[in-house]
Amino acid sequence: MVRLVGVDLPRNKRIAYALTYIHGIGIKTANQLIESANISADTRTNDLTVEETVALRRVIEERELKLEGDLRRFNGLNIKRLNEINCHRGKRHRNSLPVRGQRTRTNARTRRGAKKTVTGKKK
Repeated sequence: MVRLVGVDLPRNKRIAYALTYIHGIGIKTANQLIESANISADTRTNDLTVEETVALRRVIEERELKLEGDLRRFNGLNIKRLNEINCHRGKRHRNSLPVRGQRTRTNARTRRGAKKTVTGKKK
């Protein structure tokens, strides 16, 4: 089993798609990483040699990407800052409402949670 940046990568997936299990790496970045490490795009995770794993780890360290815990902490601090300065986006985060201008009258069920019926409200 291959373990990178504290994440166990799935065994039978192609390496580019397996790398996307690391928080902060998308498919485009994953393809750039495997190209830099001189690994074939068709290679499966369980077929990686020790040398290829070391090369991949080295390439990730050289890029100095914010991944996993560092990225989660960075995003959390940004949201906390928005809450503290009491801006519009911060208020939306605080109330668990959509932040980027989406409508809430009919949609936003995922963000707002399950329906809560209010008695006596008829339109």
